[in-house]
Amino acid sequence: MLGEVLQWEYPADAVLSRWMRLHPKLGMRDRSEVAEAVFDVLRHLRRYRQFAESGFGPAARRLAILGLASVFDRSVLDAGLGEPEQQWLDHVKKIDINSLSRAVRDSLPDWLDERIAVLDDADALVRALNSSAPLDLRVNPLKTEREPMLALLRSGPALRYDPQPTPYSPWGIRLQGRPPVNRWPMFEKGELEVQDEGSQILVALMAPRRGEMIIDYCAGAGGKTLLLGALMRSTGRLYAFDVSAARLARAKPRFARSGLSNIVPVVIAADNDQRVKRLRGKAHRVLVDAPCSGLGTLRRNPDLKWRQHPESLQSLCETQAQILRQASRCVAPGGRLVYATCSILPEENEQQVEAFLAENPDFTLLDASKIVQDRCENLTLEGPYLSMRPDRHGTDGFFAAVLQRDKPL
Repeated sequence: MLGEVLQWEYPADAVLSRWMRLHPKLGMRDRSEVAEAVFDVLRHLRRYRQFAESGFGPAARRLAILGLASVFDRSVLDAGLGEPEQQWLDHVKKIDINSLSRAVRDSLPDWLDERIAVLDDADALVRALNSSAPLDLRVNPLKTEREPMLALLRSGPALRYDPQPTPYSPWGIRLQGRPPVNRWPMFEKGELEVQDEGSQILVALMAPRRGEMIIDYCAGAGGKTLLLGALMRSTGRLYAFDVSAARLARAKPRFARSGLSNIVPVVIAADNDQRVKRLRGKAHRVLVDAPCSGLGTLRRNPDLKWRQHPESLQSLCETQAQILRQASRCVAPGGRLVYATCSILPEENEQQVEAFLAENPDFTLLDASKIVQDRCENLTLEGPYLSMRPDRHGTDGFFAAVLQRDKPL
């Protein structure tokens, strides 16, 4: 499994899913242990590779041993190891990792270590990004409320996953572990969805109202679209735009379960789409959750730090600026444009917004910290941006800016 992932041909979760399908006889516990070990190696790959330079046999096996050591009790693991491997593992466990450079200790490529080093509390941020994330769910406000759902979860098998309300989002429920949520009746009925709390808070910034025309410009799998539609009480018109027909196709079952009737999925062209042009200056609110490096999601997708590189980041920044320009043309006078990423890097976040505002004087930056408090009372931020971090807020790394069009087109 690990050998396939380290080819970097496809995202780790996709490779893992395919491998599991090819090994149907594995039990749930076995699958969980394999996945945990693989993701542990991805989180600590640079350090583990340095450790694996010593020892005997294939280096990939030594990486696998280090990953499995995070999952199994040592007595269980030793049953599958030869004596030289046991001695090598004993040696590795005695190494003081604080004697290593941060890039090796926390397993960062040099280019990413350099960029994170300039951020506030960089060490705390990296430690949090190298941890595993809990599972955040969200109730569908069109069908239920959080308190009754929490009571239902705590009265059944889900109790073992310790369901708790998320601290900031009024719709979120946090679970520990990896329960089979997609087989739960409340999920099948569209009452529950999987969505990180940071993503839920991002929708709160949109502050959608009934009867409005709203565009989710990069809808993807539709998580934010669903919450937008529910907060609109299934009124008005909600366009779910994406350049990928496959992504929108995967979102359609979620739309169907939700009970929403105001969502209009539309596959758009990357440039000069005629349907986008027809909506020029008409939308009350436009959300641009832009394609990005995803480096704020390393708790869930640790392979991204090895799959991204400075050249791909530059290309992403160019795409983000292009999408932001296109989407902004749809915003009506007095309307709101929310730009967001799941990145922690300034060039994808603040710098993009500053460049956009310099080119578009008819837009004004609003204070996101004040807007978000209308729905997320416990969340105190310093404006003008929404900046969520795993070390400070327990969410993925999220960024958002709220822009308002002040003048007619």
